[in-house]
Amino acid sequence: MTGSIARVQGPRRILEVGPGTGPFTKAILKKLRAGDQFDLVEINRNFCTKLERDLLAPYRIRHPNVAVRLHCSPIENAELHGPYDTIVCGLPFNNFPPQLMRQIFRRMFALLKEDGELMYFEYAGVRVLKGPVLDRAGRDRLKRIDAIGKSLRRKHNGEKEFILGNFPPAIAYRLSGKARAKPARRVATATR
Repeated sequence: MTGSIARVQGPRRILEVGPGTGPFTKAILKKLRAGDQFDLVEINRNFCTKLERDLLAPYRIRHPNVAVRLHCSPIENAELHGPYDTIVCGLPFNNFPPQLMRQIFRRMFALLKEDGELMYFEYAGVRVLKGPVLDRAGRDRLKRIDAIGKSLRRKHNGEKEFILGNFPPAIAYRLSGKARAKPARRVATATR
């Protein structure tokens, strides 16, 4: 999830969306260097308090040449100024309404450099496991979420990697900031 950070040259701008209690945050902080900027966006006030107290405040003291800012806000409303080289997203999209998922991805891509990368993940098999216990509307919602993810991966040169060492196993997705050009439409011509 954080591997692409090391590939960016010069001062880097990194955004983490939905850090929760900070498992990816810890890995990102280890990769930062002087001149980098790291923004985190978390909606849960309790998680923000814990992140600030346990990770971010101590990090800022030890690394005054790295800009680290925590925004306690939904990503859709956060005062962020892109573009970012890398965006790491830990949001549980399988629990979101499809329209919200679309809004969040729209915002993240608006903040991402064209040559940047956006990473997100989901736990393997979640939709398969949840499907049988949901009503029809719930199953339809999961199908739409799956379709949105597939569309994003097609449009943004998506790559996926199974992470079997995680519990539960997860799938990490990497998307490019540059969308593929739409194929030219074929125009049918009449032949005699």
